[in-house]
Amino acid sequence: MRSPRASLLAPGICAVLLAWPARAAEVTPLPGVVVTARVESVPAFELPAALDVIDLREDNRARADLAEALGGVPGLLARERQNRAQDTQLSIRGFGARATFGVRGVRLYADGIPATLPDGQGQLSHFALAAAERVEVMRGPFSALYGNSSGGVVQVWSADGGGETELALRGVAARYGLRNASASLRGSAAGTGYHLALARLDGDGYRAHSAARRTWGNLKLHRDLPGGGRLDLVANRFDAPDAQDPLGLDAAQLRANPRQAAAPAWQYDTRKSVRQDQAGLAWRQPLGAATTLRASVYAGQRAVEQFLAVPVAAQANPLNGGGVVDLDGGHGGGDVRATWQDGEGRFELTAGLAHERQRQHRRGFENFRGDVPGVRGALRRDQHDTVRASDGYLQAWWKFAPAWALQLGARHSTVRFRSQDHYVTAANPDDSGRVEYRQTTPVAGLVFAPHADLRLYLAAGRGFETPTLNELAYRADGGAGLALDLAPAVSRNLELGGKWRGAGGARLEAALFRADTDDELAVAANTGGRSAYHNVGRARRQGAELAAQLPLAPGWSLQLAATWLDARFRDGFCTGPCAPATRVAPGTRIPGVPRRQAWARLQWQGQRWEAAAEAQGLGEVTVDDRGSARAPGHGLLHLELARRWELDGDGHLRGFARLDNALDRAHVGSVIVNEGNGRYYEPGLGRSLLLGLEWRH
Repeated sequence: MRSPRASLLAPGICAVLLAWPARAAEVTPLPGVVVTARVESVPAFELPAALDVIDLREDNRARADLAEALGGVPGLLARERQNRAQDTQLSIRGFGARATFGVRGVRLYADGIPATLPDGQGQLSHFALAAAERVEVMRGPFSALYGNSSGGVVQVWSADGGGETELALRGVAARYGLRNASASLRGSAAGTGYHLALARLDGDGYRAHSAARRTWGNLKLHRDLPGGGRLDLVANRFDAPDAQDPLGLDAAQLRANPRQAAAPAWQYDTRKSVRQDQAGLAWRQPLGAATTLRASVYAGQRAVEQFLAVPVAAQANPLNGGGVVDLDGGHGGGDVRATWQDGEGRFELTAGLAHERQRQHRRGFENFRGDVPGVRGALRRDQHDTVRASDGYLQAWWKFAPAWALQLGARHSTVRFRSQDHYVTAANPDDSGRVEYRQTTPVAGLVFAPHADLRLYLAAGRGFETPTLNELAYRADGGAGLALDLAPAVSRNLELGGKWRGAGGARLEAALFRADTDDELAVAANTGGRSAYHNVGRARRQGAELAAQLPLAPGWSLQLAATWLDARFRDGFCTGPCAPATRVAPGTRIPGVPRRQAWARLQWQGQRWEAAAEAQGLGEVTVDDRGSARAPGHGLLHLELARRWELDGDGHLRGFARLDNALDRAHVGSVIVNEGNGRYYEPGLGRSLLLGLEWRH
């Protein structure tokens, strides 16, 4: 691998000099559509928060993973793992970087329905990108108004139906056997708008033993009600059977052949199957000119079966839960809130209540039968878990002077965990237990407008993150029972920022931020597919963000995003029985968090042709708490080209091509923090050509 500095510089220079092309997801604020902020009467530009909107229409990517579209958001890191048995690694300002599976520390929503469960664990894989119109991202203190595990907020929104009937067909093929086909139908019937989208992805995978198939279905209905009201119904399905898991590689394996799978992946046929169905109903109704009521209810069912590479010898321990995880459970909840606005646009007040419930039947089985590994064996774990979260929140926005505005909010959360153990033997005692967490998270922000196109703001608040069911499942000392001694991580957040907008869509945004956390949650042990956690004291994440969109000439534009982030443990601790080899010194970097990341996109758009060059750079990251190993930084260059044909009476046709990793740089795409076998590294994609065709009528 080349040096990190050289790898970062080369594509960045190319992005500025080259005029290759096309139109991918643009990080462009779209006034009036930012729902994430929950301030209905005020544009995002006026709020004391870092907010971005990503337009997903007519992009030139595979639409295989949301990570493809998130590169241009400063402070956000989405790492596609080239492993569809595991979810995208997503972190915002360092929150969520330690997650070994799923998404932690960041709240996720799809069409207003939570994709983060009450315990704080979230998933991105079920987002139906074939139906998606935009993504909204919130960073900073005001994310805490969404409750538990709100280091940031990411929402995906489907396009509405209505108007003339529109049919869209899309097909994509790329190297390494990737194929993705989707169909979307939008229109209205009997006063009801509809949008139905279906998609199917198949891929052999960049690495050995990484083939996968995913199927999505998404239906959105909406109907306008008398008096300006609206009713929305959203339902979706996701199915991903037997996605192969190649596991991580150690440093020697990475150098020898980054496309190989680890030996235990073959031995135990590591794989994962997921099925999920979810539906939600949202109602909005103005009550006169000043008050609006909103209410939503949702429910879902999710089943997961995962075959892990837990050694047979490890399962000889009577407290071991086995090498096959079988989860089956439902979740649901509701949210109701009322908003009052004065008649002059100077004040808005919102008050609401939310309740969520998660029920999960967790079973564990041996991953062998006799001498045959990789098959479901004897039962080793059987428990029912329940999580209930009840929240009340209040938010106000007040323009108390011509150039000044104030935003205040608070949320009180109660999260209750209960586990009932049904697998009790003479050597495995009853592990039932319960624990309750309560937290109030206040936030405040002040905005100053020295000019019509300039805003300066200061925001401060508190956030918290409870352990998840998975993190409570195992004690760090290896003993029986749940890790009920874990405390929630509580953070104090501060942000100073500025926003500027100019003629022709130009914009510039910058922010300085700091988050100090007490009782930071970290991995105590991570081996054989088992992760145990502990509280490690204080941590600090601080840094700077910059984002710009600059029109250069007719048809030409340049987009930039850059982040500097320093994330460190402020207290020392031990990763096991205290000894020099397990001691983490104060000031050690938090693993999985790069200090620097940058993204640039130079784009040209003509009447029929589009072209773009996109570059991204990422600094090195440590991969364990002690900082004893690192993944080097890298820089990548991607090129795009697209053309549009108008078909007389038959809509239009659009063809596009994208060359990912055009310079074929070897790099680490993501890391598995604190992997007990030293297999920290998940290689990134090599050079890959994608070809696509889309027809709309």
